[in-house]
Amino acid sequence: MSSADDQKRASGEAAAQLVENGMVVGLGTGSTAAWFVKALAARKLSDIRGVPTSDATAALARELGIPLVALDDVKTIDLTVDGADEIGPGLSLIKGGGAALLREKLVWEASTRCVAIADAAKRVPALGKFPLPIEVVRFGHVHTGHRLADIAAEFDLPPPRLRTAERGVVVTDGGNLIYDMASGRIDEPAALATALKSVTGVVDHGLFLDLADEALVGTDEGVVRMVP
Repeated sequence: MSSADDQKRASGEAAAQLVENGMVVGLGTGSTAAWFVKALAARKLSDIRGVPTSDATAALARELGIPLVALDDVKTIDLTVDGADEIGPGLSLIKGGGAALLREKLVWEASTRCVAIADAAKRVPALGKFPLPIEVVRFGHVHTGHRLADIAAEFDLPPPRLRTAERGVVVTDGGNLIYDMASGRIDEPAALATALKSVTGVVDHGLFLDLADEALVGTDEGVVRMVP
């Protein structure tokens, strides 16, 4: 039986084979995306440019010699490859476990093609077991949290909690905060996404719906390709 890390590596290496010379490539964030970045660098393609979704990914890409470009300096991204915390029906995703969901979504939405990569455990029959991240501006975030709790109650979900770590409150690369909603199950992801985005103070959320064109999932039997 292959380990989760073996499966992540396999999916990342498979995704790296999708990149061609001259492409602008969105570089995702997280442990699975890191395998993709490493595999991409090893291919030594010519004239590719990477658009990183986080400071951590940018640092890794520079270390490996991948030329980088800012999102605003390209008209479009040919292909974005990124990890997912959950892959649900129709390739609906939860992302943001690494607190990079805003930059990830901006890069995804600027891309012609988006591929999610993951280990087998990330496939779920319904989204929600992994806590849904919600990125909010720091100013008045306690009040924003109260409004998020009201929305959660409307969907019969628990109130989200401010994300903290040993060093204190988690702050994103953009200087924002993260609230996590540990719901267990999200039965109406599209409606919840709309409701969350309507709250002033919410920058974005980790529901990535109708964005993934395919997913490459590492399993004990090899890498499985999934489409919506």
